[in-house]
Amino acid sequence: MFNQKKAELAYKKYVKNFEDRDIYEKSIVKYNGLKDGIEQIIKTNEREKDHILLVRIGSIFAHYHLLWKKDILIDGSHSIDSLKQLQIALFYQCLSRDIYKIRYPNMMVTYSFKDIISCLIHFTMFGWEQEEHILFNFIAEHIGDSSISANNLNRHTWFLLELYLLYRNQLIMDTNEDVFIAVEEELIEREAPHDLIPDDLGIYDEVLKSWSTPVEEEITALIGQMINYHSELASELGKTIEFGDYRYGFYPYEILFLLHVRKKKGLPVPQHFEELLMNTPEAQMVFQEPEPYPEKDPLLVQIDSFYRKNYPDYFLNQYGEELFQ
Repeated sequence: MFNQKKAELAYKKYVKNFEDRDIYEKSIVKYNGLKDGIEQIIKTNEREKDHILLVRIGSIFAHYHLLWKKDILIDGSHSIDSLKQLQIALFYQCLSRDIYKIRYPNMMVTYSFKDIISCLIHFTMFGWEQEEHILFNFIAEHIGDSSISANNLNRHTWFLLELYLLYRNQLIMDTNEDVFIAVEEELIEREAPHDLIPDDLGIYDEVLKSWSTPVEEEITALIGQMINYHSELASELGKTIEFGDYRYGFYPYEILFLLHVRKKKGLPVPQHFEELLMNTPEAQMVFQEPEPYPEKDPLLVQIDSFYRKNYPDYFLNQYGEELFQ
């Protein structure tokens, strides 16, 4: 049974985690310190060391993650530029990892399937159609390999991927239904790890069956169950993997995406929510249509240019250089 008091205490803990101003000062110092190492590798064209650039993208992501929390949770700002920057860093992290799949096939990635699907969903909500298209093509081509490990237990992630496919009329592995099952079967055939993929999607199975219902009362009831599911897991902050983390714990982006696609389809959505989860500063963020691109991160620009020059098979070489502008 859902415990409202427990959820409120967990949320206070969630916010308190980002209240120490020193962590932002340290993050800025660390970010500025990345420049020399990146520029040295690029200046000397040290390809034998250029995997370090991929690691540095992870540090850039972590920096913007902290700034996003500071802007929204601590400073009460309405700016989402840091949220946009962290999604852009994830994009480059994922697509750059593919360069090293032969040289370092066992390299651990610092992002997850959950992160990459979240990035795809945010690009969609931002209205960044070109980048969304590129990322989806990459996911469809590489799902389950070393660039995008799909052995993932997060039910909401599989829900988001399938809802995206239904919304965009796309397919992965020739299907847009029970995608998690199709991916698991493919991984079994490849003798790849698959033990974390869930047996079902719980409440999300019901939502996928009715995501486009014209009946507002029906979708409102389903969203209520989604809120309870998310809130219960977020209440176990630090103890559960799905919503028990400090990145997306109290950020209901799976519900916001459902509301987004229904609005785009001209379908009714609830206009007001009483629950804590839907009234946090993160849940109340407003996205423009389309959302303007932020100023390009100079370190990501340098890394991207280096990969384009040195690796003809770099995925983004297929699309030219007119991204995020």
